[in-house]
Amino acid sequence: MTQISDAESRIMEALWRKAPLTAEQIIAKVAGPNGWAPGTVKTLITRLLRKKAIAGAREGDAYCYRPLIARSAYVHAESKGLLDRLFKGEVAPLVAHFADNQELTASDIRQLKQLIAKIEEDGK
Repeated sequence: MTQISDAESRIMEALWRKAPLTAEQIIAKVAGPNGWAPGTVKTLITRLLRKKAIAGAREGDAYCYRPLIARSAYVHAESKGLLDRLFKGEVAPLVAHFADNQELTASDIRQLKQLIAKIEEDGK
């Protein structure tokens, strides 16, 4: 899968939420007082075009961009990479890390139990 930087992922998130968007619309979503300058956003758009993570085309009177990579595919690749790098590809040590280093809420524990039950049911 195409490597997308943290900065580029902000552009992708805007496009995953709503596409197509013009450069100006992307700038409005990620720039601003605590965001980037318009030139920075345009540079990131250009990088994503070169990586073929997004496509641009004229739509009516405007030039618009849309993602070529599904968010689910990106999340899968990123989470697998994290799991492989930090936990040798094993899920249990990741969950144990969070259990040991953060308080899991009752809701977190309930959701984990439901997930385990579903996995066990699907495996039968």
